Amino acid sequence: MSQTLRQASIRFEELALTDEAATTRREWIAIVVALVLPSLVTLAYFVLAASAPAVVQQLTYAIAKTGQFLFPVTWVVWVQRRRPRLWPWSTSGVAFGLVFGLVVAAAMWMLYQFGLRTAPFFLTAEEEMRAKIAGMNLGSPAVFLSVGIFYSLIHSLLEEYYWRWFVFGQLNEHTSLTRAILISSLGFMAHHILVIGTYFGFFSPITWLFSFGVACGGGVWAWLYHRTGSLLGPWVSHLLVDAAIFAIGYQIAFKTL
Repeated sequence: MSQTLRQASIRFEELALTDEAATTRREWIAIVVALVLPSLVTLAYFVLAASAPAVVQQLTYAIAKTGQFLFPVTWVVWVQRRRPRLWPWSTSGVAFGLVFGLVVAAAMWMLYQFGLRTAPFFLTAEEEMRAKIAGMNLGSPAVFLSVGIFYSLIHSLLEEYYWRWFVFGQLNEHTSLTRAILISSLGFMAHHILVIGTYFGFFSPITWLFSFGVACGGGVWAWLYHRTGSLLGPWVSHLLVDAAIFAIGYQIAFKTL
């Protein structure tokens, strides 16, 4: 009888280990999908649909982005069977996020005003940027400002939920903090390469320098989220950086100042 119980216990432990390994493998698959999905979304709406009518580009963007942002919460609820806990609305880290965002935004603005604005390679890219803005039907100041407000307030929050809460959060459960920050930040950088490379060339040092800056920002926001447990600080910081990008974009689009 004791021999039978011992064998049953061993068999139960083997099944438990097998189930745990299967769960870990499944969660790594989800992490890889989440790392790659935004690049596929960007490829679809920004590159492959670039020559399509504006309405097609906008529909491609809306459908692809909706799928991207639904993936994390769907995975957590339906596969992991967890109740999503996105964040506590803690103000911890907001001051740091605010300062970091303002410093980066100011640095971007000054770099454009006193360096890039008159650089020949950037002037060439500006023409392509204006063509892209017109091609997506964003050519009026009111529409451009509306999109800028949406990106700064809403899209930045969705990206923090996607990249810091889900991608970094899932990685942090399965690997070290350093690796989780590094991998999630490189994933965050990847889809920006497609956008930046479209204007400056995929083999241009400028593309990789700007993209590296994106990865650094993602790393700081992942660290801040880990330190505070709140997305509020990273979101405020991300919001300010996106606002600066659209302020520069407005100047490029409508040749102001």
